Amino acid sequence: MISVSDPTLLSTSLIRGLEEHFIAFHTDAEGFITYTNNNFLKVSEWTPKRVLGKSIWQMFSPEEDDQKIADAVWNKVTKQQNFFGDVKMMTRDGHSYYVTLLAIPILRSETTNESVLFLALDITSDVQLRKQLQQVAYLDYETGLMSRYKLETYMNEAIAKKDHFSCVYLRLDYHLHESTEEMADYEKDIIQKFANRLNRYFQDSPIARVGKNEFVVLTPFADWFIQGFLQFLEQQPIHVEQLSFHLTVSGGIARFPEDQQTFKQLLAAATEATNNVLRVGGNRIVSLSDDAHKRINRKAMIAQRLTEAIRKEELYVMFQPQYDIQTESINTYEALVRWDDAELGSITPDELIPIAEETGFIEELGTFVITEAAKLARRFQLENLPYTISINSSVREFLQSDMAQNVVSILQKEHCPASRIEIEITENFAFLAEEQLSITKQLLDLQQAGVTFTLDDFGTGYGSFRYLQTLPIKKVKIDQTFTQSLLTHPKTRKLVEGMIQLCHSLDLYVIVEGVENEQQAELLQSLGADSIQGYYVGTPIVKEEML
Repeated sequence: MISVSDPTLLSTSLIRGLEEHFIAFHTDAEGFITYTNNNFLKVSEWTPKRVLGKSIWQMFSPEEDDQKIADAVWNKVTKQQNFFGDVKMMTRDGHSYYVTLLAIPILRSETTNESVLFLALDITSDVQLRKQLQQVAYLDYETGLMSRYKLETYMNEAIAKKDHFSCVYLRLDYHLHESTEEMADYEKDIIQKFANRLNRYFQDSPIARVGKNEFVVLTPFADWFIQGFLQFLEQQPIHVEQLSFHLTVSGGIARFPEDQQTFKQLLAAATEATNNVLRVGGNRIVSLSDDAHKRINRKAMIAQRLTEAIRKEELYVMFQPQYDIQTESINTYEALVRWDDAELGSITPDELIPIAEETGFIEELGTFVITEAAKLARRFQLENLPYTISINSSVREFLQSDMAQNVVSILQKEHCPASRIEIEITENFAFLAEEQLSITKQLLDLQQAGVTFTLDDFGTGYGSFRYLQTLPIKKVKIDQTFTQSLLTHPKTRKLVEGMIQLCHSLDLYVIVEGVENEQQAELLQSLGADSIQGYYVGTPIVKEEML
């Protein structure tokens, strides 16, 4: 706001100085226009004779929403406050144009306006360009169907209106294995013609393409009609040039509001149902069982409550021992994060960590676990106990931040020697780390600081041993899935024996997890395992039970 004793100074020195660059107009204290510059006349198509004396409300469309914007502008300046924002205004002929508007009250006194100065920049071309970009974002250019972004917007609007509908996720079972240019052209035609089949069968239903061969239909029709698409597709083969393609699809159905209540949950349920169909051969469209919907709902509830649980410090860490066979003693404790919720019950790391990764809380969760582990490891050192603490980590922690620096900082803060800490990484983690030099560097930095690395879930991930050469791995943990059938399947025994021998040939220390009885422990000892972990050795315990 501006205070002047002579308003004529405003119109002569200030407004004329801004004329060259801004749209400018001036109103009295009642909102009636008393002055405009040529830029305003040009964009608004008004003439000086016609516009003087008009109110600012007449510069906006008569539609209710636009008049509310005019009210908001005027309410702001009548309170002796500047208004600044993007608004839609109207030309004399009724065409819309967009400006970034600054409205400045000129004060006569502390409570009274003398007049109001309006300065604006024409942003119509920018707004139109944004609308074009939004249109591109809303459409799949190959098929003309909605994009995933538009689907989410549309579905959220339908949910808000409490419309009843089914979210149908469809995936083409047909896959092109040829990589020639000719076959690539066929694939594009096939996708386009398949989209036409969808539009013909699900008439007037919103349809989106959400992946290369994945589509989503929102329809109010019953399951029997949705499943009838399979027969329709069978009777309507796709012809490209001289070739005929008989396509089949796998699909899943999730209903709103009976099954799920949010966009993410509906899509997750329909996708999971589709994956179930694919696992048994495809060419079906099914719904999930009640138990499966309960699992999805539980996952959503965990994600929703995790933020509050972290803030309220409801999470805690338990520690499961590892038993060194040669020394016949405990040498390491694995840190396992836990969360007990009054409604959800006990939530284990297997359930919690993937959700933390999806929701972006894995870094905060990891920092909490590392801190707790460092505090306990420091206590072990002070009491001359030989134990180390093993921590599970996620590749996302290394991608989202400087994990190495974070770990070192925590260890320094807690006065914990790095040699007391081990970090477990999975085979999938190791595979990705090979492709990301920044991750490999962080692992090497931590190794140099004194941290030891263990390869977890050995034998269950990618079938490459290259990372055993390139990454600083000192220990290997054979997955419990092998332990479960160790006593009953001779092939499993040979696999475990071979893995132990391979690891020993590379000077790697071998831990076997999931050991639940004496027979398994004795057999693993005879096969050369260095350490075992599982309920036979000890269940997870809180730190108070160890000290």
